[in-house]
Amino acid sequence: MRLTRSTLAALAALTLLAAGCSGGDGAAPPATRELPGSTAGAAPSGGESGLEGVRIRLQPVAEVDTPVAMATRPGSDDLYVAEQGGVVRRIRVTRRDDAVHYEVDRTPVLDLSDETRARGEQGLLGLAFSPDGSTLYVDYTDANDDSTHIVAYPMSGERADTSRAKELLRIPQPNRNHNGGQLAFGPDGYLYIGMGDGGGAGDPQDNGQNLDSLLGKILRIDPTPDAAQPYRIPADNPFAAGGGRPEIWLYGVRNPWRFSFDRETGDLWVADVGQNEIEEIDWLPAARGAGKGANLGWAFKEGTHTFRGDPPDGLVDPIFEYDHGDGSCSITGGYVYRGTSIPDLVGAYVFGDYCRAVVRGLLASGGNVLDERSLGVSVAPRSMSSFGEDRAGELYVLSTAGTVYRIEPA
Repeated sequence: MRLTRSTLAALAALTLLAAGCSGGDGAAPPATRELPGSTAGAAPSGGESGLEGVRIRLQPVAEVDTPVAMATRPGSDDLYVAEQGGVVRRIRVTRRDDAVHYEVDRTPVLDLSDETRARGEQGLLGLAFSPDGSTLYVDYTDANDDSTHIVAYPMSGERADTSRAKELLRIPQPNRNHNGGQLAFGPDGYLYIGMGDGGGAGDPQDNGQNLDSLLGKILRIDPTPDAAQPYRIPADNPFAAGGGRPEIWLYGVRNPWRFSFDRETGDLWVADVGQNEIEEIDWLPAARGAGKGANLGWAFKEGTHTFRGDPPDGLVDPIFEYDHGDGSCSITGGYVYRGTSIPDLVGAYVFGDYCRAVVRGLLASGGNVLDERSLGVSVAPRSMSSFGEDRAGELYVLSTAGTVYRIEPA
C-alpha cells in the first residue's frame, strides 16, 4: 500500500500525546482539593450551581491535516491552525445571514514542511501572534530530530515573510519526546514558551529541577531584539539577576501540553502530562505572580504523589489530578471559558485527555474545586490534540483526525 504524506502525518499523530506518558496502573483516585493560602481564582459559573446543567455540542467548522495548535491574530476574527507536518493554515471567519461561516485558505500562511517532520511528538507544535499582530512566532522540532526552534516571522499581509525570519531560541533535545511546544503571549505582553523535560522515562537528566537547563520549564522572554541578542530578558523574571537561566519563569514540569491565561483574571493554567499514573492541572493565580519562580515538582512528584527522591518544601501542588483507570493517558490542556454563547460554562476550565478524548470542565473558586465532570461530548479516541480560543472567547477542539470543532450550546 502506498502511504501519502497526509497518511504518514496522521499515523505519526497517533502517538503525538500518548507518547508523552509511559502507561501505568493508575491506582490513585482523582483529587479534589484546596490549595492552602489560596485567595483568588476563576469566578464560578451558573450562580454556584456547578456544571451539571451545562449542555454543549461539537460543531465541525474546518478540515485540515493533523491540527495540533490554534491561535488568533489581533484585529482579526480568523483562526490560525498549526498542522503537525509544518504548515500554518488560516481559517477565514465571516458573518453573513446571521450565521458564522468558516473557510480554509488553501494557500499556507507558512510552510515549514522542509524544516520539520511529523513523527511521534515531533513537528510543528505551537504558534502565537505578537500583541500587535505584526509577527508570527512558531515552535517546531527540526528534521534532524535534535532541537526545538522558536522562530519569529514578520507578517506580510496574510503570509509570513520567510526572508526576514529570525530565530530566537534553539534548544537541544536529547530525545524525541517531551518537546512541549506551547507559545502564548501573557497579559504582560511577554512571550511564554512551554518546554518538556527532554524525554526519556523519569527525567533521567533531571532537567525539570536543573535551573541551568531550559528543559522542563515554562520560559518568559521579551521577543523584541536588541543590538546583541534576538530577544530580551524581562527585568522581573525570577532568575534575571542570577541563580538560574534568566529565561526561566517556572520549573519542575514534565511535558506541559498546553497552558493558557484566563483572559479575565490573568491566572495561568498549566496541564502537565504525567509519567505512569497521574495527569495534573496546575493553577497559578495572577494575585500571587502567575507562577513566577514556582516549582511544580517534577520529578520529585507526579501530581501530588512522590515519584523520586525526597520532595523539598515549597513545591506547588496541582489544583486537580486524575489517574489512568478509565482509559485516560495524557492530558490536553485548554482554557477558562469566557465566551457568551454558554452562560453556565463561564469561569470553568475546559480541558480533555488525548486518549479518552472527552471534553471536561473544572469549576474552581479561591483554590477550591467546586465541580469537575464530563461535558458529554468527545472526539475520536486518541486524537484530542489541543483546544483553541477565538477573539470572542469561544472555544474550539482540535482532533488529529483532521477536524476543528467549535464548542456550542446544545
